[in-house]
Amino acid sequence: MLSAQQRAIIKATVPLLETGGEALTTHFYRLMLAEYPEVRPLFNQAHQASGDQPRALANGVLAYARHIDDLTPLGGLVGRIVNKHVGLQILPEHYPIVGACLLRAIREVLGPDVATDEVIEAWGAAYQQLATLLIGAEEQCYATQEKAAGGWRGARAFRVARKEQESQEITSFYLVPADGGSLLDFQPGQYIGLKLVVDGEEVRRNYSLSAPPNGREYRISVKRQGDGVVSNHLHDRIGEGDTLDLFPPSGNFTLQASDKPLVLISGGVGITPTLAMLQAALGGSRAIHFIHCARNQAVHAFRDYVDAAAGKFPQLKRFYCYDEAGETAQRPDAVGLLTKEQLAQWLPQDRDVDVYFLGPKPFMRNVQRYLKELGVPETQTRYEFFGPEAMA
Repeated sequence: MLSAQQRAIIKATVPLLETGGEALTTHFYRLMLAEYPEVRPLFNQAHQASGDQPRALANGVLAYARHIDDLTPLGGLVGRIVNKHVGLQILPEHYPIVGACLLRAIREVLGPDVATDEVIEAWGAAYQQLATLLIGAEEQCYATQEKAAGGWRGARAFRVARKEQESQEITSFYLVPADGGSLLDFQPGQYIGLKLVVDGEEVRRNYSLSAPPNGREYRISVKRQGDGVVSNHLHDRIGEGDTLDLFPPSGNFTLQASDKPLVLISGGVGITPTLAMLQAALGGSRAIHFIHCARNQAVHAFRDYVDAAAGKFPQLKRFYCYDEAGETAQRPDAVGLLTKEQLAQWLPQDRDVDVYFLGPKPFMRNVQRYLKELGVPETQTRYEFFGPEAMA
């Protein structure tokens, strides 16, 4: 337990984190990845280069420091972290490495005059409190996954039963258990963790399950990223009959039971979890508005499926927006970036709806702002800012 004095020290460091948190976490990652190769597979190097991972960690540390007296407001953030950790199989033995590097980074970035022994001791106690919380929550997830029908713990071999190109950039992989055993159920919107070796180095990624559970196979649909180590490996080197190591499904961006009209909004490869949600929702009677934005028809995956579903299920309305129309037979409903006015036309008139959205960060920020301005309560929106598919 943190003492009152230690809590006061943590809160006193909030202004420093607000101005220099990203520099601190950037130095932290540099130290850890250079000196502890065993944790490198857990981190996406592209996110390191872009600054996304240091920024995300800095924001998380800042939120933790601000709420050190009462962690209840962090429930949603902790839930997302736990699910990401479970998806990549973060284990208790990883936490001491992270803690040691974080304390060292605090000392080296803030300097001895600020990061005194007292400050380091307080942050050491605070980190241990957080680590204990996360380790306990993650173990509950691991145990639940292992005990469930078709469940397992750690990596399990899956065979690529089929490989299908969905667009110019996206390819689907149909995966069945190599041991012939049963399959763990999951919720539409969740993802699986993937472990593989690329050019002699282990890497791990999360990919959304792009079809609802059927008890036979999992499907992931992977976008080829220009310099994506894993996505290019999957597209070019993994074929039918090959095996991949999978971790159990995880994630809290999931379709919730409701009678309200359902609105699914996606940009680019963000269509993958919303597609699984769509397929699951079509089994009911609720109205569905499916809105997808893509650069053009060539990179628009699953259009034929969604069009066919709209013709079969009267409760489904679908709308497409392309950055550029091009000379294509299948025209979009709008051309250019999605606007608030366009979204207003495609939403149900009654704003008492459930909205799920996912896509590139600029797209997400715009959709979030548009929905608020159009009168959709934030409590009725669910989103994932850092889509698993972005982890190339």
